[in-house]
Amino acid sequence: MIEKVKRYVVFLVGLFINAMGVSLITKASLGTSSISAIPYVLSLQFPLSLGGFTVVFSLLLIALQLIILGRNFRLEHALQLPVSFAFGYFIDVCMELLFFVSPQSYMAQIAYLVLGCMILGIGVYTEVLADVVMLPGESLVRAVVFRWKTEFGISKIVFDVTMSVTAAILSFVFVRELQGVREETIVAALLVGFVARWIGRKLPHMPHLLFGHKIEPQQKAVNTSAAKSI
Repeated sequence: MIEKVKRYVVFLVGLFINAMGVSLITKASLGTSSISAIPYVLSLQFPLSLGGFTVVFSLLLIALQLIILGRNFRLEHALQLPVSFAFGYFIDVCMELLFFVSPQSYMAQIAYLVLGCMILGIGVYTEVLADVVMLPGESLVRAVVFRWKTEFGISKIVFDVTMSVTAAILSFVFVRELQGVREETIVAALLVGFVARWIGRKLPHMPHLLFGHKIEPQQKAVNTSAAKSI
């Protein structure tokens, strides 16, 4: 019981760090990650915050999982609901905390983008460390793999590309220019996972120190991919 509580506390810390990274990346105004691109584009057009649209989008992904999985939709999937609301709230809080961040030059934007990706990588590692809940984007990919027996890596790529293309289309429809899918989409894909894996290699004994045992390598790899979908 104590271990489970500790894992959820660590997970919430990781969730907040992720929200800080996403917010800083958004403030850099060079786009955002594939899973956040659609909420970001919609927040530019409609009177609802980025965090609010993140919650709405997450609920949509959870609903799609319910449709795909049917009777195989279990309690662990329902845990995504409170996680989604918490993540959306954290994003709005972090956006307020970073009110002073408004880079004027391209080099300053790049600097904030890299910093945001590094923070996001730390959050990814922290969530992997907790090993309790999958985020909606990753869980949807897992549902597709379960239902149609597809290969996980390919399904993840298709999902990310679909999110980015959809965000680009919505951007042109609503604001008549490309928003949400720019340099960050590529930088985050390369840097966030690298930072998370680097920390994991440098701190191999952290799971044992916190929880008493290590995360299995296979589960760790899956969770790392899940957290990268933020």
